Amino acid sequence: MSILIVDDEGGLRRALCAILEDMDFDVLDAENGLRGLELLREHLDRVEAVIVDLNMPVMDGYGFIQHSVQEAPETPIIVLSGVGVVDDALRAMRLGAWDFITKPVYSMDILEHTLRKVLDRARLIKENRAYKENLEKLVRERTAELETTRRQIMQRLSRAAEFKDNETGNHVVRVGEISALVARAMRLPEAEREMLRECAPLHDVGKIGIPDEILLKPGKLDNAEWKVMQLHCLYGCEILGPLISQEEALRSCSDPKAIPSGDNELLGMARVLAMFHHERWDGNGYPFGLQGEAIPLVARIVSVVDVFDALSSERPYKTALPEEQCLEIIHQGAGTQFDPKVVEAFFLVLDEIRAVQTMWRD
Repeated sequence: MSILIVDDEGGLRRALCAILEDMDFDVLDAENGLRGLELLREHLDRVEAVIVDLNMPVMDGYGFIQHSVQEAPETPIIVLSGVGVVDDALRAMRLGAWDFITKPVYSMDILEHTLRKVLDRARLIKENRAYKENLEKLVRERTAELETTRRQIMQRLSRAAEFKDNETGNHVVRVGEISALVARAMRLPEAEREMLRECAPLHDVGKIGIPDEILLKPGKLDNAEWKVMQLHCLYGCEILGPLISQEEALRSCSDPKAIPSGDNELLGMARVLAMFHHERWDGNGYPFGLQGEAIPLVARIVSVVDVFDALSSERPYKTALPEEQCLEIIHQGAGTQFDPKVVEAFFLVLDEIRAVQTMWRD
């Protein structure tokens, strides 16, 4: 490691070099600020501190300090200032110098003390920065681990619900992947698309609370059974709701505007999808009968995707419909069951949707 001396007085420069070498420092020296800046850039990883005069040709000490503070902010700078020009030294300190020594330098003890002091300060700054960076890295890693665990739990929860009527659980995966494709076609921000990809598989998590004799019943449900089936939206909202109490979770699902509340964005979106994915564009859906754009956009997207994939999938209580018939149902539903813009975006990415269905077929 080296000390850089920048001074236009050759005799003083050589004397300082000799003194510092006796202190076991390597020394670099320059006759003006411009040359000093070149040496600093060339040996940035070696220079521990700089001793710089203020009044020099080509580039003075002030110019050197301004540049070096920008390029090497953690490198200590000690100013050599003539007796009686303390104001100049203070100006240099305001520009970024760390300390100053007056000329002529009569006591080498003062030089050594000042140099050791700024080096100790620089070492502490570097150690604190390294500690902070390491701590921030550990926090990021731990946060990422917690986020990964949370997302894995959400994925497993969605599959637990889907296994009740689809033993492979691939329907929820397809809904997530296709929803992200449609969201991209609608130019939603990437972060929102990725969140939708992860949250969409939870849209039917409330099915966990539906009795098998209703959920898996072949044929049409009667009115009483249909009312029970519709409860899966509320159940999903409750499952993903506050953990304070079941009463609080139920209360939070009674107001459509309060459903996406909470500190966690993922759970907030998942609750929206669980509660609203059966609302219809014409207002004839459930559980609230919301109409048009009053239905959150992400729920409008999942509504189209969920219906299409359900129609084209085989279940214990139904056979899969041909793709042509499924697409016709989606097309005819634009403006009544579905948001027409979502349907339009759906058909824009139809080839990619087919690829997803092939990759994640049951």
